[in-house]
Amino acid sequence: MAAEMEVGQDSLQDGVDMANGIDDDPSEGIDGLGELSKELSSRPIRKAKRQLGRLSPGKEVGPEGAAALVKKALPLTKNSRKSRDGRGRGLPKKGGAGGKGVWGKPGEEANEDGHCQDSHDPNYDSESEEEYLIEEIDPEVTLEELEKVLEPAILEYYESNNTTEFMSSVVDLNIGSKRPKLVEYIISKAIDHKPAQCEMTSVLLSDLYGRVLQHEHIIEGFNDLLGKLSDLVIDAPHAPEVVGKFMARAVADDCLPPKYIQSHKGKVECKNSQDALLKADTLLTQKHGIVRLDNIWGTGGGIRPVKYLIKQMVMLLQEYLSSGDINEATRCLTELDVPHFHHELVYEATNLVLEKSTDRAAEMMAKLLKSLSVAVIITPDQLIQGFRRIFENMADICLDVPNAYALLDKFATICHREGIISNEILNDVPQRGRKRFVSEGDGGKVKDS
Repeated sequence: MAAEMEVGQDSLQDGVDMANGIDDDPSEGIDGLGELSKELSSRPIRKAKRQLGRLSPGKEVGPEGAAALVKKALPLTKNSRKSRDGRGRGLPKKGGAGGKGVWGKPGEEANEDGHCQDSHDPNYDSESEEEYLIEEIDPEVTLEELEKVLEPAILEYYESNNTTEFMSSVVDLNIGSKRPKLVEYIISKAIDHKPAQCEMTSVLLSDLYGRVLQHEHIIEGFNDLLGKLSDLVIDAPHAPEVVGKFMARAVADDCLPPKYIQSHKGKVECKNSQDALLKADTLLTQKHGIVRLDNIWGTGGGIRPVKYLIKQMVMLLQEYLSSGDINEATRCLTELDVPHFHHELVYEATNLVLEKSTDRAAEMMAKLLKSLSVAVIITPDQLIQGFRRIFENMADICLDVPNAYALLDKFATICHREGIISNEILNDVPQRGRKRFVSEGDGGKVKDS
């Protein structure tokens, strides 16, 4: 055994000497090198792909093995970045994922795969290795989120009367099973408003049908509305009548089947629901009921003819001059619901002062205009536009009222004193021009200056 170990050590020493170019017989080495070079030149050069193994006692190693052992025997410092086996490139192990307390490469925690692929990770789940499908989902909105979107959308619709804008704000939402709540919400909001807004709501409900809503959604929405009438009556005592009109109008617009009212009539226990169904049935069974339902909410606001609005304003001004009740005149003007046409009231009030030609009429009209201006029922722009129209028509007004210029100047002074008009409007009040006569050298002609 000792002999074998001695032979192995001698072989190892010979390999080291050969790697370092040391030979006992230089001449013999030179001749052998020449023969070796001739033999190698005739052979194809191939790279060895087998790894070097550890040297066991009694095993001989070749030149390559001896070179590897020599390189491995070189002194290495503790923090050297060079590979200890001679095959590394100085890069971190496992791409930076092999450090202490590290469960993967930096950034793997934000991986879109959604599961851990390391079996040693505490979060590893073997079932996650199965095939799976990732698809994008759009969660259904909650009732609070739906009301948060609908409230400004319905108020904007009342201002613009544009159903396309309202539908665009609703289509972007995933309403899903809450479509009946849309019917309930828009009708509940309309109950607190005027007939003009109720007419707009009926039109909106008709436009939503077939695009956003179907028969079953509208039926379920009215069912929820009938069950909620007991709460709506607390704030709006006229709610059953309004809901009945909405049901009759929905039947006329083919949004609600006619059998809905007959199927529910007599089967509801709530008194308010019975009144709503009775109102709808009465409207549908009257003579020419379907035709009349097109105008069930009346023609309010700017839909009415201009001549009708002018006549109503003149009548309320004449009634005010007779009674002196500012509150009643304000209520009548507000009920007309034409804030864009209030300049006509200023024009008719000033024209009535010129026709009456009395100080009482001027003082009362100035008091009414001041009250409406302070309450911002008539805006400053409407006041300016009304007075400008009077200034432009003074030539025609003088045909009926010869002293119209003097009366207008007096009334404008009163309005300026009360703070109704500004200095600019007062300075623009037209004045009557003086006629020039023949004695002033006109060449025999009489003309207005």
